[in-house]
Amino acid sequence: MICYVIKRDGRKVKFDETKIQNAILLSANELDLELDTGKITGLVTEKIKDLGLEEIDVEQIQDLIENTLDDLDLNHVAVAYSNYRKERTRLRDIKSDLMRSVHNIGIETDRDNANVGNNFSSKLLRIASETNKWHNLSKIPKELAKYHEIGDLHFHDLDSYNLTTNCLNIDTGDLLKRGFNTGYGTITPPKRIETAAELSCILLQASQNDMFGGQSHVNFDNDMAPYVKLTRDEIIKEFELLLSTMTKEEFDTFVEQKLHKRVHQAMQGVVYNLNTMHSRAGSQVPFSSLNIGIPHSDDAALICESFLLEYEKGLGKGEQPIFPNIIFRVKDGVNREEGDPYFYLYEIACKVAAKRMNPTFMNLDADFNKEYYDKGILPATMGCRTYVCSNINGPEGPDKRGNIAPTTINLPRLGILAKGNIDKFFELLDSRLNSARESLMHRYDILCKLKVKDLPFVAGEHLLLGSEGLSANDSIEPILKNGTWSIGFIGLAETLTSLIGSHHGESVEARELGYKIVQHIRDFTDKATKEDKLNWSCYATPAEGLSGRFIAFDQERFGNIPGVTDKDYYTNSYHVPVGHKISIKDKIQIEAPFHKMCNAGHISYIEIDGYPTGDTIKSILDYAYKESNINYMGINFHLRYCKDCGHQLLQGSTTCPKCSSNDIQGISRVTGYLSLDERFGSGKIAERHDRISHDGNNTAVYKKNLL
Repeated sequence: MICYVIKRDGRKVKFDETKIQNAILLSANELDLELDTGKITGLVTEKIKDLGLEEIDVEQIQDLIENTLDDLDLNHVAVAYSNYRKERTRLRDIKSDLMRSVHNIGIETDRDNANVGNNFSSKLLRIASETNKWHNLSKIPKELAKYHEIGDLHFHDLDSYNLTTNCLNIDTGDLLKRGFNTGYGTITPPKRIETAAELSCILLQASQNDMFGGQSHVNFDNDMAPYVKLTRDEIIKEFELLLSTMTKEEFDTFVEQKLHKRVHQAMQGVVYNLNTMHSRAGSQVPFSSLNIGIPHSDDAALICESFLLEYEKGLGKGEQPIFPNIIFRVKDGVNREEGDPYFYLYEIACKVAAKRMNPTFMNLDADFNKEYYDKGILPATMGCRTYVCSNINGPEGPDKRGNIAPTTINLPRLGILAKGNIDKFFELLDSRLNSARESLMHRYDILCKLKVKDLPFVAGEHLLLGSEGLSANDSIEPILKNGTWSIGFIGLAETLTSLIGSHHGESVEARELGYKIVQHIRDFTDKATKEDKLNWSCYATPAEGLSGRFIAFDQERFGNIPGVTDKDYYTNSYHVPVGHKISIKDKIQIEAPFHKMCNAGHISYIEIDGYPTGDTIKSILDYAYKESNINYMGINFHLRYCKDCGHQLLQGSTTCPKCSSNDIQGISRVTGYLSLDERFGSGKIAERHDRISHDGNNTAVYKKNLL
């Protein structure tokens, strides 16, 4: 007689046949059938007794249940029971994986996000994040969850799936003008530039605590300009008695000198604050971006210039600031050409980028930006490449809007499965696009259940378009309708290689096919926008941790495929592979057309050996913005400095020539933002190792190659 059952965790419990009956009953209920579960349970129990064992394990019992159902010609119930059994196994595996993840995080946080540290707050947040990720995966419909689990699709920030939205372009000028409340009282409008600058940092910090992505000051220099005037007026009033001892011209010069000093100090405070103040339970500094470069006044130009120069100085010892991402917008007639009124700002921006790898640069003369600019809308972006402009449900432009959530397609897998059949590839792509759309619609339904009080700052203080007039208990659905919903992709290069044996950096045939593939995704999102009345968009996914996640799945499934799965990462979005030898000119011309297609966000990088000059940066940008329709660009190089004195080191140096310290810090760009080298994930470490420059590091060489 069976006395004991051995559980999966090794525990020994008394045999209880009611548990068998309950399992059969659940399977019958799934099919809406009435069965004599007592009779079936009795037959299973008899089979167990016939074994003549004192102990039996759970798996043996489940096998006997399935066999008994088959013997009774209840095959449909057997299938239902088998599915029930698999689902229970899946849930147990989730629990097991979760416990393993929690254990590993306790040792060291992962590097899915290179901005997250390894302190107590970071670990605690990651444990909570991992727990909610598995909770959400268990609640998502099984078919959708499977896409994510096996690497067909990736649901970004799964831990936030049921909690919040992604990112936001802050209308900083509006908020400073009317004041705001972060939860413990009203912050009144500032009266001077120092206060305005400090509050701009608090806006980023408070917003980040409500969202899972980054935040941007969409028009920083112009939004700060009114507080330059207020500060000037304050200085004039404070020192007006000096007018009796000075000429008007001398007094005006004195006032401007005082003003410039205060503006510089305020901008230094922004740089310092955004690299020291923490958000998200103290786990990271705010993931912040500032858009500058198109001043509407000389006061705004002063903000722009002062901020760039203070960023160039670095932190206390001259160390590299990681944040904010700086986006300098370039426009013919404003700052691009020598005769333009703010050309000097463009020159300063290039000089700072040559030292600090920031700013990155946005081309307002790209036709898809110019269409908005001509309507009085000033396009902007974020350092992570998010771009928001069109809106089927309300005002266009980036202000008070962001991307709600992205889902990314594993594009190389489709290329592998198609086995060179292009028509088959597009059939598979259409299937994945529809699945991605379905996943985001499910996420939409989940997020619609959130109320304004669940996003107390960004929704409660009306930072998000659509939140106007909503009360604390209202659904955030109007906000979701004004944001964008992005379907992204990575690994176009590996996809093309799997389909035709070459990528878009190697052949014209591959290039044309690459354009066709990405335009196909864009056409799908445009069509879905009209059908669903939601702002669907095509996203060139940055894929920081995802680049390694997808390829790990495919290596296990398909093995080592040369040019496809033979490294530790898939190539970023539509980029030409980082290890492919190509000129700056060719890289710009090949990648430029993708920018217009990827209306949810895009960026192209030029990789340089050593440290460039401002002239080098400017020559690259001048070629790109005059000879192509490219939009958003960053110039990459490996930056290294001494942590003891801040001195910038040449490549390969292991000892500081200034103070002899060996404590050297490396900085690289990950996927749109700068990061300490040691915080890279494994996939990005491998990618950085493979990066080669796109030309020599001599300015004359660049200019010669670009002409």
